[in-house]
Amino acid sequence: MGRLSRPCRSGRQKSGYRSKSGKSLARFFPEIVEALLGTREDRFVLDGELILPVGETLSFDALQQRLHPAASRIERLSRETPAQLMLFDCLHLGNEAIADEPLKERRAALELFHAANGNATLLLSPASQRIEDARCWLERSGGALDGIIAKPLDLPYRSGERAMLKQKNVRSADCVIGGFRRMTDGKGAASLLLGLYDEGGMLHYVGFSSSFKASERTALLARLEQHLGGPGFTGKAPGGPSRWNKGEETPWEPLRPDLVVEVAYDQVTGGRFRHGTRLLRWRPDKAPRQCTCDQLHAELRPAELAQLMR
Repeated sequence: MGRLSRPCRSGRQKSGYRSKSGKSLARFFPEIVEALLGTREDRFVLDGELILPVGETLSFDALQQRLHPAASRIERLSRETPAQLMLFDCLHLGNEAIADEPLKERRAALELFHAANGNATLLLSPASQRIEDARCWLERSGGALDGIIAKPLDLPYRSGERAMLKQKNVRSADCVIGGFRRMTDGKGAASLLLGLYDEGGMLHYVGFSSSFKASERTALLARLEQHLGGPGFTGKAPGGPSRWNKGEETPWEPLRPDLVVEVAYDQVTGGRFRHGTRLLRWRPDKAPRQCTCDQLHAELRPAELAQLMR
């Protein structure tokens, strides 16, 4: 929920941490900086992930809200909804650079660091060499975790590489196609816009699917165009300009709520799919009104996370 890569401190006066893209996140999470400055170590480089409990869930949306230019808002949110840092690797500790050491040794160093400095803000990710434990974690997560990670114990730290195996929790949902976006040349469908009905009969936008082969997009567009002219989404609709689309609104076209598809998804946040979904099949046998929001699995709960760490 918001990857944090290699937070570091050199001396007692400097502290910083960066995102995967290399941008500093220090000003957005002052409570994390304070926790790192409060440790007993003078020099360290860690790898971890930010999580943010809000009520009964860990909220990715709340993490996104922290990336805000107003310092006063960041300061207020850091007090009202403090973030936590889940540690999962150690690259440098004291005067020793250990990024090139095997994972087994880096994990031992991380556990020593956490034993001396861990608190309610700095958490240690669970780890085990037993496949039974990994299966148990996946089952007990309630389908809300992104998944579990497997790494070879003899590998050094691989910066910028995916030197791991990720077993995701993948679930499916039957969704109504409430609209679509065209390719920039207008000759094919770029993405399907997915919706689910709430108890009041409103169709809410919950995500998209764009995992199609180039050869399929023209035929898909022809199929969608037969259902043009409908109301589209009657509840929450696809958003306009954002920092993800460089401030430019991507036009979409509403459809009659006739078409139903089953899609695979990995995680839900803020009442919608956190990532793009994968089209599994068309569901002409399913009535659109049967596609309801109760199909969505909730985000990970802090209580569930605490159980996994035992």
